Amino acid sequence: MKYNTAIFSAALAVLLSSPMFADEPAKTSAAAKTDELTKEAQETVKELEASYSEGSEPIAMLKHILKGSRLGPGEGWFGLAVSQTRFGWEHVAKSYDTDGDGKVSASEFTGSKGDFARLDRDGDGSLNETDFDWSEHSLSRSPGQMLFMQADRDGNGKLTSEEFAGLFKSLDRDEHGFVSLDELKDALQPPPAGAQAKRNDLPSRSTLIMGLKRQEIGSLQPGPSLDDDAPDFTLTSLDGKEVTLSDEVGDKPIVLVFGNFTCGPFRSQSGNIEKLYERYQDRAKFFLVYVREAHPSDGWWMTSNQRVGIELPQPRNNNERRDVAAMCQEHLDLKIPFLVDTVDDKVGATYSGMPNRLYVIDRDGKIAFKNGRGPFGFHPRQLEQALVLLLNATAAK
Repeated sequence: MKYNTAIFSAALAVLLSSPMFADEPAKTSAAAKTDELTKEAQETVKELEASYSEGSEPIAMLKHILKGSRLGPGEGWFGLAVSQTRFGWEHVAKSYDTDGDGKVSASEFTGSKGDFARLDRDGDGSLNETDFDWSEHSLSRSPGQMLFMQADRDGNGKLTSEEFAGLFKSLDRDEHGFVSLDELKDALQPPPAGAQAKRNDLPSRSTLIMGLKRQEIGSLQPGPSLDDDAPDFTLTSLDGKEVTLSDEVGDKPIVLVFGNFTCGPFRSQSGNIEKLYERYQDRAKFFLVYVREAHPSDGWWMTSNQRVGIELPQPRNNNERRDVAAMCQEHLDLKIPFLVDTVDDKVGATYSGMPNRLYVIDRDGKIAFKNGRGPFGFHPRQLEQALVLLLNATAAK
């Protein structure tokens, strides 16, 4: 099979110029000012303004949409719904920095070498404040991110040796048998300024307003806060088993991962999620809660989804959602247990789980970690830090 580097680069540019991949909030454009709201959207604005108070997350998002925002990091509710954890740097320093030098050595850490290595993000042999700094959003462009997106041809969040070989072929278009530094640098250039304006899948303000109402952009509720009791629920797994959260609380911490098939940023993290599950499944209970689609074909559709053959309407009943959840599990090849939220979105809304979110629940059934709003605050490695430190804190008692 021949691979064309221009096609790969163009597809990557479309993906990374998505509003949800923006490094900075998009400014209101002249086109946005002439983007008249549909009658349905106008009525929805009134409904939302009457239902939610000033300063709430939904109103913050609504205001930015009305201004023509493309939902960049820090805009709307992204600036309000930040991560909450018991296990930030202050906790680590207080718990482990016995000599008070501002860092934690491997000898000071009371857990295993493997746990220490997972906490030490920069690999410098010590834990410090930098390892616990998650201020950079999860979609920030970097060479590694761009390389991954270009190589992950099926969009399942996992790179195989075949996909790496395909990427090499796409870059070695003259078949010299090697790729030069300049060729790689050219291929990984970020999209040019103004790339968004040329796209045909940019949503209108009306599309975003209706997506807000339908909770496709995200839940209209903020979700439980740190140290709150985790709201109970009963959902059915893909293998037909009923799971009640309160019945699972007690012997191990619980990890809840919320996500859906049409959310590209969620799919890109599926490999990280699967490795989390593989690494800690003996020490914690894991459940992936499947929620409402973020980018259905009958809503805010995305070219990046079409490129990998994911184009489906919003499920209208529980059976349809279950079918899509099964498709997602198969495409992403995930072993983590799936629970499927009901089509009324009760659990996803309660936990503010749309489009994606992460929680750690302690052995007393309380929230020990909650990441910021997805997709920008969706950091599986941040959850891993909280889980490791919760496990070690529990073992030390």
